[in-house]
Amino acid sequence: MKFRPLTGTITALATPFRQSRIAYDDLKKLVAHQIKGGINGLVPMGTTGESPTLSHEEHMDVIRFVIAEARGRVPVIAGTGSNSTHEAVELTQLAHEAGADAMLLVAPYYNKPSQEGLFQHFAAIAEATDRPIILYSIPGRCGVEIGVPVIARLRAKFPHVAWIKEAGGSVDRVDQIKQALGRDVTVLSGDDSLTLPFMAVGAEGVISVASNLYVREIAKMVRLALANDFTAAGRIHRRLYPAFKTLFIEPNPVPIKVALVRAGIIGSAEVRLPLCGMSAASTKALELVLAQLD
Repeated sequence: MKFRPLTGTITALATPFRQSRIAYDDLKKLVAHQIKGGINGLVPMGTTGESPTLSHEEHMDVIRFVIAEARGRVPVIAGTGSNSTHEAVELTQLAHEAGADAMLLVAPYYNKPSQEGLFQHFAAIAEATDRPIILYSIPGRCGVEIGVPVIARLRAKFPHVAWIKEAGGSVDRVDQIKQALGRDVTVLSGDDSLTLPFMAVGAEGVISVASNLYVREIAKMVRLALANDFTAAGRIHRRLYPAFKTLFIEPNPVPIKVALVRAGIIGSAEVRLPLCGMSAASTKALELVLAQLD
């Protein structure tokens, strides 16, 4: 089966809220901002989308809405991960039926499964769909890393498990994956500040938080890197680096929502508990960086 390309700049979409409800008018504006800016793909219901605090019904409503708004212009990669294998399988099947082009599957969090448990978890999900699956390794949030041998076993058994979002903060880890699997697995950066270093050793794009706001700039940086023009890409990286760091001054997606409100793209920076609004000091620091970039 031929899959749509899942490389370049892909945005992990924020989910706008107003008075505790999903603000679909704002989400519509955000998707339009992405398409206009030349994005290569959209991820509804990842970490940035606050998936842990949405009900299953809300979760699927957001995925269906983004698919409808994208209208096939770019791939939509549905976040369907869970620390319950049964739940992840169910969400994956529903997203498949809704027309998602691919699924983003985070490693199970809190449970801290063994590497064999990870293999069996992802294998069960892979058997529930023939659409592309992007593994998502983020040990800082999940407490476990998806080991390279597990990636290799999954890739050997399931042709549609051929991508990984790598958010472990290590260039060496990207090298390890590429040394073991080469072109058989596409690596996507999960950290905006490490996109360029990761691409220097073989990554082929980013699933980005900062591109919620800086679509054109990050898309251009990644295109340049894919064309091996790391000098020009480096200039964009250095200009945006203060934003890459400051947008994580408090837990994601709190700062990016404040930035999106400032840019007039969404109308409220509201997040759901246990996340809360930014402190005055962090807001001031973020405002300073955004003003400098303006």
